[in-house]
Amino acid sequence: MTSALTEATHLDAPVIVTEIPGPRSAALHAERTRAITDGFGVALPVFIDHADGAVLVDVDGNRFIDLASGIAVTSVGAAHPRVAERVAAQAARFTHTCFMVTEYESFIRVAEWLNARVPGDWDKRTALFSTGAEAVENAVKIARKHTGRPRVLVLDEAYHGRSLLTMAMTAKEHPYRTGFGPFPEDVVVRATNGNRLRSGLDTDEALAEVERVITEHGPEMFAAMVVEPIQGEGGFNVPQPGFLAGLAELARRHGIVFVVDEIQAGLGRTGRMFASEHDGVAGDLTLTAKALGAGLPISAVTGRADIMNSVHVGGLGGTYAGNPIACEAALAVFEVLDDPATLANVARI
Repeated sequence: MTSALTEATHLDAPVIVTEIPGPRSAALHAERTRAITDGFGVALPVFIDHADGAVLVDVDGNRFIDLASGIAVTSVGAAHPRVAERVAAQAARFTHTCFMVTEYESFIRVAEWLNARVPGDWDKRTALFSTGAEAVENAVKIARKHTGRPRVLVLDEAYHGRSLLTMAMTAKEHPYRTGFGPFPEDVVVRATNGNRLRSGLDTDEALAEVERVITEHGPEMFAAMVVEPIQGEGGFNVPQPGFLAGLAELARRHGIVFVVDEIQAGLGRTGRMFASEHDGVAGDLTLTAKALGAGLPISAVTGRADIMNSVHVGGLGGTYAGNPIACEAALAVFEVLDDPATLANVARI
């Protein structure tokens, strides 16, 4: 799946030909400060001209290995030719209609692929949205509609987004929550993530602590338990063996919708299609975004048909939900992920 040109450029990085930032990047950064709010941070003050695979080339000719992948987005490369082809072809046909107004086939094909591959041996349905935070919030909406309950259980050191509800669900105070409250904290309850290094708890002890929190607040109050199979914002936290499976069992015993947030860890990034597969766990609802669109904004909630279909007609949607150009990008990503060599190479790396 990799061109000879791409292979060559991968060997030719990093290459630094100017100071960092270079003169052109420095000039553009000065323009940025005059035009854009200071609220946007930046990790590296360089401006990118083009990309090839995992190599970014800035406007001054410096070449960088892209270890950030656009925050876990460009998992098939920052300019994969198949993504570019499908996106360009769709843009020439139509850029938008809104799926809730007039339908298009690519929306169905993305949903079918996710229904077939998301863990869980049951009938599934999918809803497409635009961003990861949107997927998280809609999962909460769906779980509330299905259960008739208000609250959400999340874990220590979790990250679920920057919208008002997902900031409440996110554990990291700075920079995500600082000064933006009050949050809907009365509906969000936090329990241990079982991180052995920080909590000192083994798997059984951590699960007992989670159950204590559920019991303390009343199991009948919780609509959803939302967990990341691998956390990425409070450190890269891999759960102890058996912890995710134990959480799933706890949720189902208490009638809580078990939501697996694969937005950052999923779609091949761990050597499996979904990170939850390492623990043999399936969510009642599974969330995807980031790598799903290879840089185009698209997200999804995929889950049990009875839960997904509990929402009334018109209760889900969004102007840009499952935009046709983003759907084509996702279908190109699926072509890459369905090549057996792709995950084999990820696992090797």
